[in-house]
Amino acid sequence: MSGLVSFITSPPGLSPLRNFDLAPVAEADGLYTLQSLDAPDVRLFVIDAPVYLPHYNPEVSVQQLESIGATETSEVRVLVVTTLDEAGPSANLMAPILMHATSGEAAQVILDGDEWPLRVLLGA
Repeated sequence: MSGLVSFITSPPGLSPLRNFDLAPVAEADGLYTLQSLDAPDVRLFVIDAPVYLPHYNPEVSVQQLESIGATETSEVRVLVVTTLDEAGPSANLMAPILMHATSGEAAQVILDGDEWPLRVLLGA
């Protein structure tokens, strides 16, 4: 999985950026960089949720699917933004990125409820 990712609206905190290049990190299966095409100094690290978080299964609405041109969850890749700090690598499970597996259209959504935390240490 790599290539152009076009957000339907800018991810939170990254306005007006919408177009990013998704590239795998060498020797790290399921870890990617998401780099802005318009501001190359803006780069996020994201993980392929099924690889690192096999039990992570956020409930996605029909409207969220339709917003990226999908009709079923099987058409969607779920990516999670990761950060690294003194405690180790963590992931934001409250705001996954939903990406249409074929077209690359994407949206970062904020999930309802409190089932998934804003920050969870990976490997904990």
